Amino acid sequence: MVNVTFTIVISSVSPVRQVCHVICQEAILHISNGATDKEYCLVYNSLWTNLSLSLSTAYPLVNLSSRKLCSSAGVSPAIVRGKVVVVMRGECNFSQKAVVAQDLGAAALIVASTKSMSPPGANVTEYEKVQIPLALMRYMDFLDAQSVFGEEMQVRLYAPAVPVFDVSIVVMLLIGVVTVALGGYWSGACERERLSASRGGGGGEEKSDSGDLALYSPLKVVIFVGLMCLMLVLMYFFYKYLVYVIIAIFCLASATALFSCLDALLDLAKCSPMSVTVLGGSVSVRSVLLSAVCVTVAVVWGVYRNEDRWIWILQDLLGVAFCLNFLKTISLSNFKICVILLSLLLLYDVFFVFITPLFMPNGESIMVQVALGPDAAGEKVTTHLFVCLSLPVVMRVPRFSAWTQNLCGMQFSILGYGDIIVPGLLVAYCSRFDVWVNSPKKVYLFCCCIAYLCGMVLTFAVMLVTKMGQPALLYLVPFTLLGSALLAWRRGEMRQFWNGTTYEVSTGTLKQMNFTQALTKHGL
Repeated sequence: MVNVTFTIVISSVSPVRQVCHVICQEAILHISNGATDKEYCLVYNSLWTNLSLSLSTAYPLVNLSSRKLCSSAGVSPAIVRGKVVVVMRGECNFSQKAVVAQDLGAAALIVASTKSMSPPGANVTEYEKVQIPLALMRYMDFLDAQSVFGEEMQVRLYAPAVPVFDVSIVVMLLIGVVTVALGGYWSGACERERLSASRGGGGGEEKSDSGDLALYSPLKVVIFVGLMCLMLVLMYFFYKYLVYVIIAIFCLASATALFSCLDALLDLAKCSPMSVTVLGGSVSVRSVLLSAVCVTVAVVWGVYRNEDRWIWILQDLLGVAFCLNFLKTISLSNFKICVILLSLLLLYDVFFVFITPLFMPNGESIMVQVALGPDAAGEKVTTHLFVCLSLPVVMRVPRFSAWTQNLCGMQFSILGYGDIIVPGLLVAYCSRFDVWVNSPKKVYLFCCCIAYLCGMVLTFAVMLVTKMGQPALLYLVPFTLLGSALLAWRRGEMRQFWNGTTYEVSTGTLKQMNFTQALTKHGL
């Protein structure tokens, strides 16, 4: 149940991560007094502000950090005309400050922030009103600049060009494909064990497919997607409370998933459980040690989750384990359910990313607001640096080309867990179908993984060409659904592939209702 709940959250916000990654652009503030030069980090919104790609004209800097500049009262235009103005963050939104500075004749506006360095934003209708560059810098950096240069500063704002393609994209692609393939293979292996036990007359309570929970009716799928929508809306209104709930659930769910994965590896390696008798009962030493390790890893991640330099390794490890365990645990009973679920999630994706900005008061999508945190466009953000990376719902790999840029910290390529889990459920179904029909060389699993790879490549290609984040399901869902359907049609197994295995609830147990002929045909 923990897995299902957390996946609702994952699917709710993962596409926004890619959008957020694009608009969280960083720039450099170059300060000089003729004898000394020093550079500081700036954060700006590339959808709002254009900055030079190289060192350009130097402007004098005027220090108005004692003001919030929500109005022009008490500020003489002669003081700021043609200069870069530094003001403090707070009391009014970024666009209001920028318009006031622009009316006073300022060449650019820098907002010093003692809070988070989330990218400046506003209602899209405000973008056209502001014609001067706008960026954020850390207040501590401004104090450092004052101590080094005093009040006589010549400044340049520029955003160095970064390579369009980075090797981290290839690493992220491999993580996604390998996780989906291993999760599908694991699901098929569990199904094979279940059928072997059934043939051997093992008895006992029968599980639905290979998992602990099956989505076997359209009504369940609709309820599942409805809960996802509800969770996203609740996150929008109660973000500052629910974010900690999500972090706690992730720690619990990922520790459990990591235990499941490591335990399966040790079973595969024929490692003895090393059971001992304690208080008259048998206790597995291996399980106790594994539990301690998994809980420790999850707790360390929870405590140090905002340490960019190394914590991404633990987050990716826990994320891969979570996705693998989910694909093994949750099963879709037939291709019809796969089509309904993935299609609804695609519509959900498009609606909350592209449609909600049309009627939201600030012009932003609900997903973007959830990813950036409450009041991200205004002055009340209280979460950590780059809120878009604070929720544990993405794989992160540092951009190799940006490792030398130490002013602003590490930059990451990211992929949402939902972009692995959602199409991965179809891959897992294809793997189980391979078992049911005894297909040679796991042809359905292989074909669906290739389709997933093609969808991912297209997603990254479009992202690189447009320089905008993409909701990956927009490409992954059509590729995986059409690829697997075409294979089933070509092999003459479309009817079986569509019907799969369905279940009905009777006296608290799940009973198999069809696909009996296919199982009998292949001696299962």
